[in-house]
Amino acid sequence: MAHYQVLIVGGGSAGITIAAMLCNQDKAPQVAIIEPSAKHYYQPIWTLVGGGVFDKEVSARDTADYIPSGATWIQDYVESFDPDNNSLSLKGGEAVTYDYLVVAACIQIDWGKIPGLKESVGKPGTGVCSNYSYETVGSTWDAIRTFKGGRAIFTQPNTPIKCGGAPQKICYLADDHFRKAGVRDKTEVVFASAAGGIFSVKKYADSLNKVIARKGINTQYQHNLVAIRPDQKEADFERLDTGETVTMSYDMLHVTPPMSAPDFIKTSKLAAETGWVEVNKHTTQHTRYENVFACGDCSNLPTSKTGAAIRKQAPTLVANLTALIEGRPMEASYNGYTSCPLVTGYGSLILAEFDYDGQPMESFPFDQGQERYSMYALKAYGLPRLYWHGMLRGREF
Repeated sequence: MAHYQVLIVGGGSAGITIAAMLCNQDKAPQVAIIEPSAKHYYQPIWTLVGGGVFDKEVSARDTADYIPSGATWIQDYVESFDPDNNSLSLKGGEAVTYDYLVVAACIQIDWGKIPGLKESVGKPGTGVCSNYSYETVGSTWDAIRTFKGGRAIFTQPNTPIKCGGAPQKICYLADDHFRKAGVRDKTEVVFASAAGGIFSVKKYADSLNKVIARKGINTQYQHNLVAIRPDQKEADFERLDTGETVTMSYDMLHVTPPMSAPDFIKTSKLAAETGWVEVNKHTTQHTRYENVFACGDCSNLPTSKTGAAIRKQAPTLVANLTALIEGRPMEASYNGYTSCPLVTGYGSLILAEFDYDGQPMESFPFDQGQERYSMYALKAYGLPRLYWHGMLRGREF
């Protein structure tokens, strides 16, 4: 049975960053990463892939190139946890034990929870597309560039999702392209969201509502997609405020699917009632198992599930884990910082940054609630480089 001092579950943004930061220390602990995928994806760029700015291949790299020197890569899936015995089981049948556990797994995309979605998304002729997987993101640009008019619907579910602003970003890009292609005047663009408004932070919501008004987008809030009939090109929405079912026809349907914690976490002793790993929101330490930490998409940290949040969560986790290993007090504290680069069109972006209390925490000496090309360029060209060459290498910036 293999044993590691620090065992990290997940080799995505959070897992690789944490592993790199640990391995960069002068007194680096023994680290292993459990990650089944041979490819690592920079998913924030998928909005611009869906909008036709980049090919999807720019988002993919080999996982092996980002496993930090000194860490062991276990290329397998986790089957179950046994935190009472500091152990977990792999799908390959092996058990692995640890002194300290970091759970940094992904979010689970529940394609099958909407009848008609799994069999239609990304398939020619259905009009159904989604930016939320490497396999389907190309279908979004195909749908946008070939759109001849009609009703284009963009959805947002009633579950937590990775990058809460992404469903509206592709809506704005599609509107922009429809105008350039000369079909916007015969198109109804609908943003059908289960949320009660466009954004949770008032400063940025006020700016986004101006974008929506300028673009003439039909917003339908409290509308949660529950079924698709691709043969009829009809979508059913549950009105969360009234309980009634509303049916809309569509010519194009971009779906943000419902998401949840991975099943192997939901069924474990590490999970809160919500299914996410239960941690202290400031220290990232588990509330019941002191040698367990978690951050990123699979945790119940009450903030947006974004790579920008992980950029601040990971240093906090590493500092507190290192303090625990060395017998020192855990003094690092995460304040809920997250960021959402809200693309509002080709060449324009509102950079939302805020904390647990929804208070703006802006990085630049100007009003980030305004649309700017500079912030669009940061997202398209600057942040990917910082991700691959900085964050995943364990460098803080």
